[in-house]
Amino acid sequence: MKKSIILSSLLIVTWLPATAQRLVVTKPTVNCGTVAFDKPVTAKFELKNKGNKKLKIVDVKTSCGCTAADYPREDIHAGATFELHLTYDARQLGHFDKSVCIISNGSKTPVYLNMKGIVMAELQDYTGSYPFAFGDLMFDRNAVEFDDVNKGEMPMQEIYVLNAGTTVFNPTMMHLPPYLSATVTPSKISPGRSGRIVLTLNSAKLRDYGLTQTSIYLARNLGETISADNEITVSAVLLPGFVGLTESQKQYTPKLVLSSDSLDIDFEGKAKKSAEILVTNNGRTDLKISSLQMFTGGLKVTLGKRELKPGESTKMKITAMRNELKKQRTKPRVLMITNDPDRSKVVIKINSKTL
Repeated sequence: MKKSIILSSLLIVTWLPATAQRLVVTKPTVNCGTVAFDKPVTAKFELKNKGNKKLKIVDVKTSCGCTAADYPREDIHAGATFELHLTYDARQLGHFDKSVCIISNGSKTPVYLNMKGIVMAELQDYTGSYPFAFGDLMFDRNAVEFDDVNKGEMPMQEIYVLNAGTTVFNPTMMHLPPYLSATVTPSKISPGRSGRIVLTLNSAKLRDYGLTQTSIYLARNLGETISADNEITVSAVLLPGFVGLTESQKQYTPKLVLSSDSLDIDFEGKAKKSAEILVTNNGRTDLKISSLQMFTGGLKVTLGKRELKPGESTKMKITAMRNELKKQRTKPRVLMITNDPDRSKVVIKINSKTL
């Protein structure tokens, strides 16, 4: 049944009054990629009642009998987030594009959701799941990390991509900084097929020790515009070198000791919360903290002193902002780079509760 037919059958809902409820969809279209024939596939949609009153879903209509919807039948409280699951039976080969129409007291007009993908007799060239999508180009990760890199090394990371569309794509990486290069195999990806992008880091071109971050963009074809949908964040941690240091020499080096390598922060309904870690030098020479950085936004870090004499301590205060942390793609962490050869890199994990 076409969407226009569904719309005409729903004219009866025009009597619904305007209310304080407001039904909002996080992502109205889900691309399921390639799926196996006769094996049902389910798309999950996140919705929210952004109004100040309870929301009630009156009815949910699917575009055909091959698709079934599962949704909350009870009232949805103000500000609550909920899921609607749309399942397609996958009994027809080829591309599918199925829709569902939501009638509620939270919208004057019906709200539409779509799921699409490709049903194949055999899932050839399938390398895994692809939770991120830029149009019909899907990819398995939107954040890449190069950890514990030494000067001169050239580590590599892989991104797998899937063409879930009907035309050939020529994937390319845009806005690469001088220290990153990318190769795509194959250079052209046919519909229903997957490929691989290899990112290579040239550590010799990194300017500073510690954390370097940037954003690159995955395009279906050269010259496309950039957006948050095709953004991939890349971080690299370059370590200072202590090659050739003997055990005897290590006895006369600084020694970093932390009261904790992680923090559990419970916001308890507050917008921000702070916690402290005690930093101590138990070595025989001065401890120097050359770099103090955050892997994500939503954090603020202050340190009493950057240089500690033997036996000296200072406090590190970490403040977490709840609303900012909700937007981050990766886990919140704090990075320290020091002149302690045994702990030149220290990562402090932030475990935030009640986000």
